[in-house]
Amino acid sequence: MAPGERSRREVDRVYVCNCFGVTEAQVRKHAEDGACTPRQIASACKAGTDCGSCVRRIQALLGRGACPRRDLADQGEPVLSEPVLAELEEAA
Repeated sequence: MAPGERSRREVDRVYVCNCFGVTEAQVRKHAEDGACTPRQIASACKAGTDCGSCVRRIQALLGRGACPRRDLADQGEPVLSEPVLAELEEAA
C-alpha cells in the first residue's frame, strides 16, 4: 500500500457523522440504495440531522449532481430501494 492510502478496513471505519456513528461505508450503501441527497441520507440513517457538521462530507461522498437514479425520479418512478423504503415506513 502506498503512503497516504487507507486500507478497505480503515475506510469502512471512517466516521462521517460522529453524532450518530455513521460511517463512510454506510453512506455509500445508502447512496447505492438510491439516496442521492444529504436529506435522503438523513432520512435513511439520521446523519446530518444533529449538529450538521457532516453535511458537507456527505455531499462530497455523494458527488455534486451525481445521482444514478435521477432519471427514475424524473420519470416519476421510486428512487429508493425496497429495503430503504421498508426502513422508512418502520421508522414512521
